[in-house]
Amino acid sequence: MTEMVGLADVQAARELLAGVTRTTPLEPSRPLSAALGGPVWLKCENVQRAGSYKVRGAYVRISRLSAEERARGVVAASAGNHAQGVALAAGLVGAQATVFMPVNAPLPKVAATKGYGARIELVGNTVDESLVAAQTFAERTGAVFIHPFDHPDVIAGQGTVALEILEQCPDVRTIVTGVGGGGLVSGMAVAAKALRPDVRVIGVQAASAAAFPPSLRAGEPVRLPSFATIADGIAVGRPGELTFTHVRKLVDDVVTVSEEDISRALLMLLERGKQVVEPAGAVGVAALMAGAVEVTTPTVAVLSGGNIDPLLMLRVIEHGLAAAGRFLRVTVRCTDRPGQLASLLSEIAEHRANVVDVVHQRANPHLRLGEVEVALSVETRGVEHSDTLISALRASGYQVVFAGEG
Repeated sequence: MTEMVGLADVQAARELLAGVTRTTPLEPSRPLSAALGGPVWLKCENVQRAGSYKVRGAYVRISRLSAEERARGVVAASAGNHAQGVALAAGLVGAQATVFMPVNAPLPKVAATKGYGARIELVGNTVDESLVAAQTFAERTGAVFIHPFDHPDVIAGQGTVALEILEQCPDVRTIVTGVGGGGLVSGMAVAAKALRPDVRVIGVQAASAAAFPPSLRAGEPVRLPSFATIADGIAVGRPGELTFTHVRKLVDDVVTVSEEDISRALLMLLERGKQVVEPAGAVGVAALMAGAVEVTTPTVAVLSGGNIDPLLMLRVIEHGLAAAGRFLRVTVRCTDRPGQLASLLSEIAEHRANVVDVVHQRANPHLRLGEVEVALSVETRGVEHSDTLISALRASGYQVVFAGEG
């Protein structure tokens, strides 16, 4: 199944989605516009129904099933967003959905999928393993398997995002979006290249879960031996056959970003853009912030989903603050005498840094007699402020040690 999806397919999908999905807003990003020297916009699929663009492709696929197929039910595999899209779409057409999710799937995504009426099966450690289980279930029960990305109807549905972008930003020159299995970027490229061949379409993957770059080099889909990323929504170990064909022929480039890049992007979107976005939904912004790709403005970055576990958000915010130099973790070694800890904390306060937590210990075999170790978590105003604080502590005779140092 390698026949290309066409513009007419995407336009037909849009007619099907009328009244089902919402036209999501296109919001300007002042920080990105200033950094890139031209207009940058955010396509906010994080506020789509079910929290991501996935409902578009899922509904197009399921709504086209026959009455007999709907009666057999549908089955899918997903880390969360496709699961919610399938559950919502199945409920809208009156079909029972069974969704296989990895055992470590975020609890809010599991709960939301159940809330839309789906039956949940937690199987495997990755989406790929869940996919195998879902396909086996389909063969055993006759349920219709709804692939998360590798089907013409799914690709066509996802392509409707690009139709909206071209209408909302007619002078767009570059579109940047995250890539997992490739359904979204494939559909968007179909629509964009058909209507505006001059628009560059750029895909972005997490560096630690990037199957497309080696696949494109090999000329065929290649499976990663292992992968792990905070961007669970795009943690796919192998491109689809159909999506690979579309990406190879239509997408201008696929770049990668680090976990630190993703964390910084999430922090900026929350702090400056007031946008709640999951890691997979922020990789396009991460690529722009990190300079991973050269773009021509006006540029649109797709925020593909907003279904983030609050616990993960807390960890990501802390990680993003650290990556931005605003959250400092250090260990200070000093003499063990009364008032020493108070003096250390006072000096930190004099430099207007905020101590978040303190661990004071003597029982470390690496310490000299009469020496203590104080582990500190400190909030600062950025890299320059952190450097100033460290220099001041060292000038006062404190031995400052970072993680990994002796």
